[in-house]
Order: sequence, then structure tokens, then C-alpha cells
Amino acid sequence: MTTQEALDYLMSIPMFQQAGSVAYNPGTERIEAFCRFLGDPQKRYRTIHVAGTNGKGSVSHMAASLLMTKGFRTGLYTSPHIHHVGERVRVDGVAMNDGQIADFICRAKPFIDEHLPSFFEVTTAMAFDFFAQQGVDAAVIETGLGGRLDATNIITPALSVITNISFDHTAILGDTISKIAAEKAGIIKESVPVVIGESDPESAVVFIEAAHACGSRIVFADKMYRTDSVDYHRDGSASYTLSSLLDGYRFTLSSDLGGECQRLNIPTFLTVAEQLREQGLDITKEDIEDALGHAAARTGLTGRWQVLRERPLVVCDTGHNPAGIETVTKQIEAMRQAGLFSELTMIFGVVADKDLEHILPLLPHNVRYIFTRPSSARGLDAETLRQSARNHGLDGTTSPDVNTAIKEALETASPDDMIFIGGSSYLVGDISPEYMQRR
Repeated sequence: MTTQEALDYLMSIPMFQQAGSVAYNPGTERIEAFCRFLGDPQKRYRTIHVAGTNGKGSVSHMAASLLMTKGFRTGLYTSPHIHHVGERVRVDGVAMNDGQIADFICRAKPFIDEHLPSFFEVTTAMAFDFFAQQGVDAAVIETGLGGRLDATNIITPALSVITNISFDHTAILGDTISKIAAEKAGIIKESVPVVIGESDPESAVVFIEAAHACGSRIVFADKMYRTDSVDYHRDGSASYTLSSLLDGYRFTLSSDLGGECQRLNIPTFLTVAEQLREQGLDITKEDIEDALGHAAARTGLTGRWQVLRERPLVVCDTGHNPAGIETVTKQIEAMRQAGLFSELTMIFGVVADKDLEHILPLLPHNVRYIFTRPSSARGLDAETLRQSARNHGLDGTTSPDVNTAIKEALETASPDDMIFIGGSSYLVGDISPEYMQRR
């Protein structure tokens, strides 16, 4: 196979992000067999396993940045990708290239042809294999969907992390917080400590019971640290004032991850760092500052409150469920109050299976909306979205695609205005490289 043939072969496998639940293969039997075929590469390095409804990507990048700060050769597996499948698999911040992906596909094709694993199972096996080939010391592994039946759940990590629980993928994971929590709790392993980001009463009892059954220490990050205030900067970074809830000590940390969601993610990261310190890793205050200050730049994170240009301010964010949209709206309002922009245009598009009745009421009023559709086959028609939005007091126009919408918004925006692009990771993925080059 040529490199292009191998890439085309990989991308021909149905992807959940494009095809929906028909591309979802619950259970670990196939991935276990796949990894046996590859020589069980996932057993050759230490891992941190990260699950959660929101924030797991940011926390994974923060943890990887910390490991890199300490000089470890570090693997990072996240999903979905924004522009190129290689973004899912990184070593020391560098994504897999086409030749490396093709090499794996050529070796793995006999297994794939016979056993028909899902796209996520293939990329998970690819990540495990690549990390072993690259000789990583440690890898941060983000779950795809859920936890208990997730393809990543064949690892035995040094630390498990569950950022939070909210409603998403309810048809697969369950329609209550406790049911969703039970699926996420499936990553808790025997005698492996677990960090929980938020101690919601309904989910906390599920996690405590699961940890007790496994004989695992459980620590709730929001009982350890609290973010008291955030100062946002127009360049996308932010300064966070935090308190230690154990001794009342207050301190400030800056990060190039400036989204409102980091208000919750940073306490989770700090608790992860403490757990790693207890396992013998020498982590200093300076290490924490360095890891957070350069988390996005060092690990190649894109799509999380990513500033594309500053005049006018253009920001994209992949938040797509009610909790993610609410966080984005809070940040926009905080920035408005701080005088960081004048007028706001929201370019918004979603996939068809999203619960608009819970998402649309969260969006800001008295702004200009341009509704569009992600290129994904699951994308919701822009006119249908516009009509639904009108029922919630949100008025605007439609545009055939996100890049046309950006062009329209830029033509009318003043240098002090803001343009926000979001509602779906696929919409962010559709943004042309022309606009993704920061100016």
C-alpha cells in the first residue's frame, strides 16, 4: 500500500464523529485481541487514564505538559481530531505523520480486515503501538466515550482521573447522572488511586462505591482546591487565583489555556500533580507554573478557546454539550464585563443528535448570530437550527458553511469586536487553515 492508500483505508472505517452510534463498538474484546496481535504494546510504559464528560482533553494536555516538564518522553492520546487524524497521537507534542500512520496500517491491515474494529479501536491500538515504538516513558490516555466499555480501558494506569459528569451521549451512556457516572467509574482499577474533578452529590456516591470496591484511594479535587477568580486576556491566556482548601493558602497561576472551563480543570490538574508527587515524582511549584503556562503550546492543543486573531478577536471552541456551552457563555459574559470586546457575532452549528432544548436557552441574547452546518453527515441543517433558535429568542441569518460565515462576519466586524465560532468540534474542524493561522 502507498501512504495515501493506507490513509484512505483508515479514513474509510466508519467514525463515530461522522456516522454516529452505528460506528460505536462497546466492549474491550476486540481491542484486547488487537493489542495481542501487536504484542501488547500498552504494557510497556506507565499511563494516566482520563475520563469525564467535559474537561478531559484539557486535563490530559495539562498532565502531559507536566510530564514533559519533568523530562519524560511523553505520549498523549486524545480525540476527536480537528484537522488530521495524527493529532490524536502525539509524542512530546509532535503528532503522528502520514508515513508513521501508513506504517501502522500496513502492519495492522490483516487484523482489521478479519475482525473489523471500529475507527476508535484502530486509532487506540495505533496510539498504544506508536508509543511503544517511540520508547515513551509515560503516556496520558483519554477515553473516547464513557469508560467501562471504552477501548482505552484495557490499560492498568498509575492514576485514574474522572473530570466531571454531565449529560452527553445519553442514548449510549444512560439518561441519569448516576448511570453516566457508573460508566465513567468503569476506569477505576484495583488499588489504583483515582482523582475526581467535581463532587456532585449524585455522581460522588457512585465513584466512592466503585473506589471502595477496588480498594482504591479516591480524592475529590474540588475539596482540595478552589478557583476564586479569573482574569482573562485578549490573547486567549488567563491568570487564575486559587485557594488551597486544606490550609487556606492563596496563589496565582497563569496558563495559555484560558477558557472558563479551566476554572474547574486546574484544581483537577493540581490534584493529579499531588497524586503523582505521592507516587515519587519530584514536582515543584516551578514545574506546575511551567506546565500550565505552556500547556497548549507544548502539547499542540487546538480548539479549546483558541484565539485565531486579535483584531477583531476571533475565537473557536469545541464545547458542544450543555455543560460545555454554558461554560463558553459564562466566559463570553465575563469578557464583555471586562471590556475585552464591543459587539459579538456568534457563528454556531451543531450535529443533529444534540438536545437543542437544553443548549439553545444557554446562548447569549442581543448578539448577531450566523447559523451554519458542520460538514459531518450528522450536521444539523442551518435553517432548521435557525428556526429552533428563534423559538428561544435568538435571531440571525444562515450561511452554507463555517468559512463563508467567517468571511461574512469579518466583513462587518470592527477591530474591537469579537467573533465566536462553536457548537460542534466538527464545525471547528471545518475552519480553513487560512483562518486557523493566528494573526
